[in-house]
Amino acid sequence: MSGPRSFGRRHRFGHRAPSRHATASCPPQQGRGRIRGLLISNGNLRVKGKGGLVEQREKFASRLGFILISAGCAIGLGNVWRFPYIVGQYGGGAFVLMYLVFLVAFTLPIVAMEFAVGRASQRGYARAFDVLEPKGSHWHFLKLFGLLGNYLLMMFYTVVSGWMLSYIVKSASGTFAGLDADGVAGVFGAMLGNPVELIGWTAVVVLVGVVCTGMGLQGGVERITKVMMIALLVVLLLLAVRSVTLPGAGEGLAFYLMPDFGKLTANGLPGFLEAAYAALGQAFFTMSVGIGALTIFGSYIDKKNTLTGEALRIAGLDTFVAIVSGLVIFPACFAYGVSPDAGPGLVFNTLPVVFEAMPGGHVWGALFFVFMSFAALSTVIGVFELIMSFTMDQWGISRRRAVAVNGALLFVLALPCALGFNVLSGVVVPGIGDIQSVEDFIVSNNLLPIGSLMLLLFCTRKGGWGWNRFIAEADAGQGVKFPQVAFWYVKYVIPVGIAFIIVMGYVPIVQKWLGVA
Repeated sequence: MSGPRSFGRRHRFGHRAPSRHATASCPPQQGRGRIRGLLISNGNLRVKGKGGLVEQREKFASRLGFILISAGCAIGLGNVWRFPYIVGQYGGGAFVLMYLVFLVAFTLPIVAMEFAVGRASQRGYARAFDVLEPKGSHWHFLKLFGLLGNYLLMMFYTVVSGWMLSYIVKSASGTFAGLDADGVAGVFGAMLGNPVELIGWTAVVVLVGVVCTGMGLQGGVERITKVMMIALLVVLLLLAVRSVTLPGAGEGLAFYLMPDFGKLTANGLPGFLEAAYAALGQAFFTMSVGIGALTIFGSYIDKKNTLTGEALRIAGLDTFVAIVSGLVIFPACFAYGVSPDAGPGLVFNTLPVVFEAMPGGHVWGALFFVFMSFAALSTVIGVFELIMSFTMDQWGISRRRAVAVNGALLFVLALPCALGFNVLSGVVVPGIGDIQSVEDFIVSNNLLPIGSLMLLLFCTRKGGWGWNRFIAEADAGQGVKFPQVAFWYVKYVIPVGIAFIIVMGYVPIVQKWLGVA
């Protein structure tokens, strides 16, 4: 990766590297190729205009595509195996209300900032800061933060996504028929202990990401993700209707949604802080802000609509999926007398038992894991697109080469996580856990919040892009405007919330190190 001294010099590809002070309206030139008489540069089309060749950034074919792909990148496994459980644990509807307040107050401003940086620069994370930063500043080094975060995320996310595909086959083929919770847990343990199976399913996930991104933005990423997201919503609603109509489902609905403010304060101030951390952390992490995952999609949209309005729609869709997932899980668990759990244990040990107890259980179980697979793969495809775009923008190579190199690299990087459950199971970090847990902790508890804090400073400080430029970009178009009077709140209050997330994430680890947990 080129450092600050390489700007303005010639790369080995034979063209001049872009200046990081280039304007958004005149993006820098990069690697070229000629197709059907048109000039193609890293997925950007150059056509003849009055002033010569004019670069046109790849765009989404429709606004719906942008919303579904951005939401698909945000909707992930945590929407299913974490959100419903913490809602029930911390007061049902009372916790949902707290979560929604935090989502609007803390997360949406950062989502709008990611979109604004991408749309204004017409670049992904690799070049966005180069284009927008003031002369002589070094904000462009944030690109390294984003690249590291996305590679680390895919190092474990591709492995876990493979579990979902494996469980589609297991559910549909009747593997769980007649098994109790211990029997299903045995199947899950056997899968984790089989390196060939884990690596094989990981390879399938990587191949899906490679094929989709290799087909281009509109022809691959947008077209496939739109179909996947629509199917996800249809399957989710079918599962929810089936679950809430089960005999005895009412008790699960009451546990999940009935407001119980007493649970928020049951243990005094420490209990309330724990609930606040759970709500703020979920609101923050669910949108995957801080490592450029949404910046790339901002660079693919026009200025017809304000970015605050788009952020609201995407966050709303993400929240809808999270809440409806609870309508699938809790009524079914209570109807069959199964105690709901959190995390992978809920999805891979508890729910297969619940589905097998239903008439036609193998069908409902397979449908559930189809839904989970779509949720996981939509994130994989979105992050793969970011990584491919980063590589194309940074080094001026074609999409085909970027896909080939990164596909192989991402597969190799995922191997330690896949082997961490079997061959490398002895590799454990005290207080954190196995390789997958360490990678997840680095991304979720460090790179995402710190990256968000740096992005916020870039958009509010005069030494960065600046508040006025951010507001002008965010408010361009029709729709909900960003509240300009919120400057002091955004600059000083949101960073406090981010610091709270970081500190609280380390508390249980330090307690384990000190032996007080």
